[in-house]
Amino acid sequence: MALPSVLKDRLRLPLVAAPMFIVSNPDLVIAQCKAGIVGSFPALNARPKEALEEWLKRITEELAAYDEANPDAPSAPFAVNQIVHRSNDRLEHDLEVCVKYKVPIVITSLGAREDVIEAVHSYGGIVLHDVIHNGFAKKAISKGADGLIAVAAGAGGHAGSVSPFALIQEIREWFDGPLLLSGSISTGKGILAAKAMGADLAYMGSAFIATKEANAVDGYKHMIVESSSDDIVYSSYFTGIPGNYLKPSIRAAGMDPDALEHGSPEQMNFAAASKKEGVSAKAWKEIWGAGQGVGGVKSIQSTGDYVAQLREEYEAAKQALLAD
Repeated sequence: MALPSVLKDRLRLPLVAAPMFIVSNPDLVIAQCKAGIVGSFPALNARPKEALEEWLKRITEELAAYDEANPDAPSAPFAVNQIVHRSNDRLEHDLEVCVKYKVPIVITSLGAREDVIEAVHSYGGIVLHDVIHNGFAKKAISKGADGLIAVAAGAGGHAGSVSPFALIQEIREWFDGPLLLSGSISTGKGILAAKAMGADLAYMGSAFIATKEANAVDGYKHMIVESSSDDIVYSSYFTGIPGNYLKPSIRAAGMDPDALEHGSPEQMNFAAASKKEGVSAKAWKEIWGAGQGVGGVKSIQSTGDYVAQLREEYEAAKQALLAD
């Protein structure tokens, strides 16, 4: 499928690193971009809100310096995730800062708004909107989004429940634009499989928690390495929206992961989360999110080394298929 130049010409692996609440920081984003994949972070991670400009200034300046020193292998572009939810009282401020720094890619979640998309388009940026089913996908494109992120069953964070095979198939019946796939991807083989199903790029988050640059405590990183799909629970209890979490972290908080009550969407509060308060913030700080693909993560290593491993796995998988 045709990709915009920002996603086609500067990637050394067809991969976008997903923005993760609390975990994604400038160190991780810069390392991801230098390794040749799109790095990203949620705007709400920069706290207080004035820190967002500091983060964007550092990221743009460090990547520009890297590109000047490495003209034959420049960095990949970066992305900022904007939560388009009624409780996010920072959206207007954060969007203004993104426009000021001309953020190449904006990832929107929990709502598609034409004014947000128009603001990004005003300087030539592109908008990718994450969706959990085909209906949301059609709505996002009708609002003007440039591409879609299909968040399928097994993805970390606020994941969907639809099989990646079904979700990609249904979206591709009517949409031939940029399409990314999220859900249990943690190896180079998984990246190739996403492309084989019809996605242009893979979208991976949980595996990057177990990198040296990630803003996660050691216990979280080790739990990622030690866990498998059996250790993941899908629940709406913590934020009101269904998501995947690590069972051991739930037990450590004194709860039974197999006996959680259902939550309500009304309890989702990104205004509180942006101030490190309330249920939503605690959900990610104390109850650790992760997708079902954690079984593919075998060690804690630098982002550069991990992306290099993914590239080797990806190329080996392609060669193996060609040999059959």
